[in-house]
Order: sequence, then structure tokens, then C-alpha cells
Amino acid sequence: MPLATIRRFSDRIRREKAAIALYRALVTQSRQPVFYTDLGVADTLEGRFDLLILNAYLLVRRLGRIETDEAREVSQATFDLMFADMDQNLRELGVTDTGVGKRVRRMAEAFYGRLAAYDKARDEGEAALAAALGRNLYQKVSPTPEQVAAMMAYMRAQDALLEAQDDAALLAGTVSFHLPVEVRP
Repeated sequence: MPLATIRRFSDRIRREKAAIALYRALVTQSRQPVFYTDLGVADTLEGRFDLLILNAYLLVRRLGRIETDEAREVSQATFDLMFADMDQNLRELGVTDTGVGKRVRRMAEAFYGRLAAYDKARDEGEAALAAALGRNLYQKVSPTPEQVAAMMAYMRAQDALLEAQDDAALLAGTVSFHLPVEVRP
């Protein structure tokens, strides 16, 4: 087997391992009870999906600032893994084969739509970000202004923490997340 082929295969395995580690970290972070008990995120399948998207947005945004092919490939592999997991979860919930494809497609559209909405809102300021969170994360609940402010503070703090993390470590699948500040309504 030519050395170039072995190297490509090895690189692919390394990217997939990194994506698995990053996705596990995203899921672990998105399951932190404080988001649901104190920050007002709906503790439902939809609420958990919305929070996973928000955390994935922060990670994808950081990986996007690493302007290499490897970063793009790790980011894509993480996305692919996330939606393969969602596909599997829907099947385990009893969704039919024909229904799974449609739901995963809608989930992917929601993912990209929210990434664009959060980017636009961050460029426009605090009020726009609060509104974007209301439409996307808090769409079926009514959080207090303090909960929304705490979520925005979490996003800023997490963005700063991700920015401080080493590019090579991120690309190897090592990522750290903050816990948000607890807010009691």
C-alpha cells in the first residue's frame, strides 16, 4: 500500500476520533442541568436539540477561525457525526425510515438557520442576540430577562474560553466548556 494512501487513511481516522471527542463534549455540555433548571431552557427533546445547536454553534465558530483544511474537515466530521447520532436517536424513538430522513433534513436546516441567525444577531448587538435566543433557544418557553442575560453571558464566556484554547488541541478533539452562571428566577 503506498505511503500516501496510508497517510490519508491515518488522517481520516485522526479526524474522526477528534470529531467523536468534540461531539461527546458537546452532548455532555448540553446535558448540564443548570441550563434547564436555572437558565430556562425547555427540558424537552426540542429544548435539548436547541441547546445542542447553540453549543455546536460556538464550537463551529471557533473551528472556523482556524483557517486550515484540517479544521474544516474536523468541523464537518463533527457535524456529520451529530446528525448521524440524531438519525439513530430518531430511529430508536420509533420514527419510520421515511420519516427519519425528513426530520433529519429539517434538523439540519434548523442548524444552519440558527448558525446564521446567531451570527447576524451577534453582529447587531445585545438586543438582537436576546431576540435570536428567544426565537431559537427559548421558542416554547418564557425565560426571565435574567435567564436570557445569563445565557448571553454564557455565550460570551464560552466564546472567550474556546478562543483561548490551543488550535492543535481542538483539532485533536480536546475542548473545554464553562458551566453557565446559575440564575434563580
